[in-house]
Amino acid sequence: MADAEFPVGLSVDAARTRIVEIAAKYQLSAERLALENAAGRILARDIVAPRDVPGFVNSAMDGFAVRGVDLPTIGEEPLRLIGEIFAGGHEAPEVVARTCVRITTGAPLPRGADTVVMKENTRVEGDHVFVAAGTLPGAHVRPSGEDFHAGDLALERGVRLMPAQLGVLASFGFDAAEVVGRPRAILLTTGDELVAPGIKLGFGQIYDSNRHSLGAMLEQHGALLVRHERLRDDPAALRDALLRAGGEADIVISSGGVSAGEADYLPRLIAEIGTVNFWKVRMRPGMPFLCGSVGGALVCALPGNPVSGIATFLTLVGPALDAMTNARRSSVVLHARLKQTVHKSHTRTEFQRARLECDEAGVLWATSLKQQGSGMLRGVAEANALIVLPEAAREYAAGEVLDVVPLPGWPD
Repeated sequence: MADAEFPVGLSVDAARTRIVEIAAKYQLSAERLALENAAGRILARDIVAPRDVPGFVNSAMDGFAVRGVDLPTIGEEPLRLIGEIFAGGHEAPEVVARTCVRITTGAPLPRGADTVVMKENTRVEGDHVFVAAGTLPGAHVRPSGEDFHAGDLALERGVRLMPAQLGVLASFGFDAAEVVGRPRAILLTTGDELVAPGIKLGFGQIYDSNRHSLGAMLEQHGALLVRHERLRDDPAALRDALLRAGGEADIVISSGGVSAGEADYLPRLIAEIGTVNFWKVRMRPGMPFLCGSVGGALVCALPGNPVSGIATFLTLVGPALDAMTNARRSSVVLHARLKQTVHKSHTRTEFQRARLECDEAGVLWATSLKQQGSGMLRGVAEANALIVLPEAAREYAAGEVLDVVPLPGWPD
């Protein structure tokens, strides 16, 4: 690896740009899903409104449909009640001079009417409705196409189908959506020290937490976790696992064995059986991150320290998955003021675990937590965001504004 022909030690921004460009070349096929199965999926094509929504002029209130010219300016005016119309009911008679029709929210406005008077602004005596002054002509009426006009661009490709987007599709009468296929992912966690949770630990062993933290993040980002393999630090076993995964997956995520230690075999193996696009990123935690390819799969080799894995996933793997599915960026960057002074003694971009809180004035504050070690999951579990400290060593004063990246589950 001494004579590497790939970039080493990229900045965070350069690494993110590069991995997004590479991941965008992995084209995933689209599939058609019933709306009830499409929640959280990425829309594969633009949606143009096929019709006006709503498709007819309708009432925004329960009350009485009247002509605006019959409304009183003072006192009250009696109007003869000639019928009623409910949402989904039968058509009402035409509203003519000094008449009205009882109407419910969402019901089509009867012919001749142009205004709805709220029920609370009326009183009924026999077959007459006494309308109080105060309602303006045209009030409480929803025009046809108020929400969407036929031909409007309603949803753009790349949007994630959340409840509101699914509701829009249903309002057009669609019962299915064309969505981007989920990237097939294989997760490899490596290390002689790793043991599955539930098994008694031996000397020097630790539980494989990355299998669950990284596996959950893959699922949260829309990937389909095909399988997980826990591997020892054995070059032959690692090579075989990479080759298998490269033939079955769209993206392979590995954890551990990617630095420059004696048991860190992955950089050399990936270079031998595939391609290394770049290795090492000027970030803390997570510097040893490697991006490459094996077979038909994009390979993201993450450091083994649990916090390093989470940080590199959010910073680099998440954007890569978005690019593979043509999704709009799922990660959000906010701005917050530091609650306390932070001293940074190194030149890499640092992602510090923090708690975000909004004060009564609407100002977002970030408190850096004590647990900042790359192997300390407690810090991430108690955090709801990462503070981004840019390259260069310096002191950040309390009150200074910095970028913050909310963690999954924020603002809890």
